Amino acid sequence: MVATIKQVAERAGVSISAVSRSYTDGASVSAKMRKKVEAAAKALHYTPNLIARSLMTNRTKLIGLIANNFQNPVFLEVFDLYTQALQDRGLRPLLVNLSHVTDPSESIRLLRQYSVDGVIIATSTLPPAFALAFKNADIPIVHTFGRYSKRPKLNVVGIDNVASGKLAAETLLGHGYRSMAFLGGPQFATSTQDRASGFSSCIEKAGARLARVCFAHAYAYDAGRTAMASLLEEPAIEAVFCGDDLICMGAMDAARDAGRKIPEDIGFLGFNDMSIASWSSYNLTTIHQPIKDIILKSVELIVSLANKPHQKPVSALYPCEVIERKTLRYTL
Repeated sequence: MVATIKQVAERAGVSISAVSRSYTDGASVSAKMRKKVEAAAKALHYTPNLIARSLMTNRTKLIGLIANNFQNPVFLEVFDLYTQALQDRGLRPLLVNLSHVTDPSESIRLLRQYSVDGVIIATSTLPPAFALAFKNADIPIVHTFGRYSKRPKLNVVGIDNVASGKLAAETLLGHGYRSMAFLGGPQFATSTQDRASGFSSCIEKAGARLARVCFAHAYAYDAGRTAMASLLEEPAIEAVFCGDDLICMGAMDAARDAGRKIPEDIGFLGFNDMSIASWSSYNLTTIHQPIKDIILKSVELIVSLANKPHQKPVSALYPCEVIERKTLRYTL
């Protein structure tokens, strides 16, 4: 039979409340009493019932983790980092898949049923209004990979995607390219919009040619391969900046199938620096997004908000850098 808190208290010779305090963060309990409780618990193989405790403390230690880009392998890295960071802090993620959802009301209802202590939205393809709906419902919220604002209405952690688009343009210009195309993810994604804007403005300012702006229907390999087929109809394109590595890999294979050599005939620049980008079959020059730093900051913020929910919102930005490999025609 599973040992109860009452049996632990009896064996340790203390009250039930003393046992409860011994397993409550920040509770007042002497080192001597905690030692007695831990010894009794070990002897009885006792494990605290977290569900029962949540009823007393009104804190479930559940954090809703909302995402909708599961077809992209980079999400495996994102999910791994989130779960580790939350578990290291004694929290547990409640994963919500919103791949085909645009109305936040059902998600808010679901997460309220589980009494989550806070919510992290880990995508740029849900509109800012979606995240704001959680704040308006009085649920602590952090929007990871959200759109940067100097005066944020809620906590946002990520990168400046306009600046990242400019970095991509400067990289291609530095490699001597003068006729370029942009191939982004879904057009409604704020990250795609901002990367396209930064890229286009920098190309035009430099007096180079922006041959095409194209959008894939998803952050997926097949979507990139399909979109690249239309770009190949424009023979003057010397290089393509893809707003996502997986899209870029699909585009690269489409170019190869059409008989184009990389980087001799056409160059490619990706975005994210996912692990597959370094594989010899792609060896992709890409822009590294500091995903680990972004996620750790997001978790830090949601923990802080769970304790003090009415803090002033902040935008936390992290710089990106170019990782040079072999898909541009010569190195800087």
